[in-house]
Amino acid sequence: MSMTITTPSTALSPDERAAVIDAVRDFAAAELTPHALEWDEQKHFPRETLHRAGELGLGGIYVREDVGGTGLSRSDAAAIFEELAVGDPAIAAYISIHNMVAWMIDTYGTDAQRQEWLPLLTAMDGFGSYCLTEPGAGSDAAAIATSAIRDGDEFVLTGVKQFISGAGEASVYIVMARTGDPGARGISAFLVPADTTGLSFGANEKKMGWNAQPTRQVILDEVRVPAANLLGSEGQGFKIAMSALDGGRINIAACSLGGAQWALDRAIAYVHERFTFGEPLAEKQSVVFTLADLATELRAARALVRDAAAALDAKAPDASMQCAMAKRYATDAGFRIANEALQLHGGYGYLHDYGIEKVVRDLRVHQILEGTNEIMRVIIGRELLGA
Repeated sequence: MSMTITTPSTALSPDERAAVIDAVRDFAAAELTPHALEWDEQKHFPRETLHRAGELGLGGIYVREDVGGTGLSRSDAAAIFEELAVGDPAIAAYISIHNMVAWMIDTYGTDAQRQEWLPLLTAMDGFGSYCLTEPGAGSDAAAIATSAIRDGDEFVLTGVKQFISGAGEASVYIVMARTGDPGARGISAFLVPADTTGLSFGANEKKMGWNAQPTRQVILDEVRVPAANLLGSEGQGFKIAMSALDGGRINIAACSLGGAQWALDRAIAYVHERFTFGEPLAEKQSVVFTLADLATELRAARALVRDAAAALDAKAPDASMQCAMAKRYATDAGFRIANEALQLHGGYGYLHDYGIEKVVRDLRVHQILEGTNEIMRVIIGRELLGA
């Protein structure tokens, strides 16, 4: 890419934002779209492509400039992730997770932690992984059992993390582990380098989608890390993990928008080309109505995502609820739109070469990760009821 996204001295002007989005769109079209089907089929993790994304400034989109970050807003980031997902939702989603890890270190890390890890991560010379979920603790994240026991100047971590994106490829893992009593207040966050003794990984999971990014168990067998690797303060880990998920939910919602937009665009083109019973599909009222509904849902979802991102930027009191609303609605809508686009293609939509079935598979998991959509409804409902 000829353009590098740099940190603005003030908020992006409309022209600056348009230039950033154009650069990301060009990157996605050149570096992601032509390879997406091959990467999916071969389960290939494109390290070199991700490094080029880092060169463009996509490794630390809302990380501060002194460690190589781009320093953009959450609103700008949402627009970026949507464009990346037009190219490949699986890779866009991994870049989102990587950015979440970088933000956690930038926000809660000491200066030494920031200087050690963030230049590597923002350049995407190394990758980050977020380790919260466990085999027995998914939606009930406060019930994690991975332990971190203080031993002099070190903590000893033991446990298993499940469904970890980038596991086996990442340079650093942010691991949530129990340092205190049961419940959320007993959880702390730790930076665990990839080469730490006792750290190992399960087999790459065979998944419905997201095949271009590895998903493995992270196994901690008496992993010793210096006490200096504690991220934030002891007992703050659950708060750190949840604050990161607010932004992660916006990002994954934006990835659903991008994948859905790609699928909708393909469906619109296809119904012009496909003739049945002597006329193009585009002239059938049922098809016209379907496309109208899909486009309306997509625009409504985009508005929710933009509002939630703006709320997070403004540190609005209800930002977490807005993020949950955007994530719930946009990921449900994104999957539904992609699935309807497949239906409009008929049998061709079921073929790998058309790409629609891949997007359907990739977007399905967005309704589960970063908090299931059922949990989003719990968050929203509790906020409304003042619980």
